[in-house]
Amino acid sequence: MPADTLTRFVDTKLIALQARAGRLTVLTPRRVGLRPQDMPYAPSPAHFGAANRRLATIARSIRRRSGALERVWRDKTPNQKLTAMALLDRDVDRTRRTFGMLFEIFCQRGSSFAPALAAHDVIAADCYAAVRAALPDVFEGPLLKPLTYMEHGYSPATQRRGVALARLLGDSNPFPVIRIPWDRDNPWQSVFLHEVAHNLQADMRLWHENADALANRLVRMRFDPLVVTIYRRWHKEIFADLAALLLGGTASAWGMMEFLAHPEARALTYRPGSVHPTGWFRALILTEMMRRMGFPESAQKAERVWRQLYNPGHGHRLPPALLAATPHVIPAVVDEIAYQPRRNLGQHALADAIPFTRADEAAIRRGGIAIAAGRVPPLPPRFLVSASRFALESGGDPTRIARLVIHHLARLHRHDPVSGRGHAPRASAHPVAA
Repeated sequence: MPADTLTRFVDTKLIALQARAGRLTVLTPRRVGLRPQDMPYAPSPAHFGAANRRLATIARSIRRRSGALERVWRDKTPNQKLTAMALLDRDVDRTRRTFGMLFEIFCQRGSSFAPALAAHDVIAADCYAAVRAALPDVFEGPLLKPLTYMEHGYSPATQRRGVALARLLGDSNPFPVIRIPWDRDNPWQSVFLHEVAHNLQADMRLWHENADALANRLVRMRFDPLVVTIYRRWHKEIFADLAALLLGGTASAWGMMEFLAHPEARALTYRPGSVHPTGWFRALILTEMMRRMGFPESAQKAERVWRQLYNPGHGHRLPPALLAATPHVIPAVVDEIAYQPRRNLGQHALADAIPFTRADEAAIRRGGIAIAAGRVPPLPPRFLVSASRFALESGGDPTRIARLVIHHLARLHRHDPVSGRGHAPRASAHPVAA
């Protein structure tokens, strides 16, 4: 190929690459397709601002790399030019991936799922508000609260603030996002509180402190090293389970148990390396937490159900040392994670950061009766998750419950959109009919 033809070919490739480089730098409500009627459910201006700051940071990197490339372009060989363009293309890919992920999350607020997503935003914000009310200084300044979106997948999941994501080529998401599977957008999903709790755990900076404290305690109690290793690996999921109970009361335990209730072959099989506790142990941890919270009757009932479903004596695939340690290790694990003080909580325990009382439980149960009768009780949004489950358990119509509670929570979002820089909207003092 003549040199001038090769030069034009490589130069044209650069022109096309640079043309793509500046196309995906700004996200606005209009650009993601939100109409005026969608704005009550839209992500807050603060979320759009965080997204655009991230895109702008990548755009500056692209401009610097592109400018440097142009200055030495003529002095490079064709293969050197291809290498330089490959590095530039990587930054363009970073933009595309970040823009694409956030576009997909934001544009769902113009769909029929928007009210449910807005409702879950309000629940998540209320969980943060509960911590701020109990320990006002635990978070360092304002925080963008989690934003929810719909996606495929069996269970809800979260990507916490600042975590490096493979889908973004190692870049981090600018705010927490919580995935809700398409069919799990109903208000009684206790697993959603579990996912919010993961974000609380990260923002309270308890990942490493909890892991070390738990492992040290189990070592001091002379548990088998295998047991210590396994519970250390499980500590994040156990924290989220226990925090979900503090956020929602006993209904959270029952909801989690429903989620964990699988055939015996799964519930009684240990998965090496998994961060999720085996179902058999996980439910027993939940029942122990109910006892510690002051609900022994509910704990006894739940444990009886679980042991009727699963009996390791009839066969299991569990490490013998792990099974043998159960009666003693589970109370120690619950006490260490939920009831021992942490430096990052100002020498308070998790149970102090998210206080939950018998009066709260009674209010939630009364709320369940009201929801089943078609009225929304004046409860904090996080408690409505549990009240909705009690309404469902009492025989309330699932569609009516979902419509009633989602409509109410979406109204709270509409009147006081979650900016992430303040507290969640307060529950209405007056019941709202469907």
